[in-house]
Amino acid sequence: MKVKTILVSQPEPKIENSPYFDLQEKQRVKIDFRPFIHVEGVSAKEIRHQKIDLSNYTAIILTSRNAVDHFFRVAEEMRFKVPDTLKYFCQSEAVAYYLQKYVVYRKRKIYVGKRTFAELTPLIKKYKDEKFLLPNTDKVKPEVPQTLDALGVNWKQATFYKTVVSDLSDLENVTYDVLVFFSPSGIESLFKNFPDFKQNDTRIAVFGNTTIKAVEEKGLRVDIAAPTPETPSMTMALEKYIEQANKAK
Repeated sequence: MKVKTILVSQPEPKIENSPYFDLQEKQRVKIDFRPFIHVEGVSAKEIRHQKIDLSNYTAIILTSRNAVDHFFRVAEEMRFKVPDTLKYFCQSEAVAYYLQKYVVYRKRKIYVGKRTFAELTPLIKKYKDEKFLLPNTDKVKPEVPQTLDALGVNWKQATFYKTVVSDLSDLENVTYDVLVFFSPSGIESLFKNFPDFKQNDTRIAVFGNTTIKAVEEKGLRVDIAAPTPETPSMTMALEKYIEQANKAK
């Protein structure tokens, strides 16, 4: 069956040269974007209930841009002046670069990992006498606390923001040839919004093994999977599938 319409369960890219726009033009398909989940901040009052006093910590571990935003939001709500001496441990260059939105980069002590949390741990271990705060989501990857415990550092985790299912009720009578998912939370949102969802001829594209598992646990069929050696990105996987599906019979 040919592919004419695709729904990507993420916000629309803000950059003009997104590969999704190239794919849309090249393959003559319609691509819509709609986040199936969104992030909501936890109030300063709720943070206090978690027994968090920001003045107790000498270092912050930042694993995402959301963590950066919500740490500084909470600090402002608590009227806490973030000290210049605070050390920032950023999981990736992208997170460290984003930190510049809030601090003067060259005047702060910022330590940057390569990409994964495991790659950040040698830096944390080097400063093991610090008191670390991990501002995080309510859905934390288990390897993060496990890794910090194994390092034997003084650390505390707190929920600064939550992942929430978005309201998709306006899509009830809308069908797409392909649905694209990037996390188990997206699949959870699909069934929260549409408990009686039947896949039928809809193709499902997924990114990552945990998402594949979530799709299969719901009894759905994975038609397009990324990353693979041949198609390391979702857009490449979609293009390969579309080229085969849309061949004139």
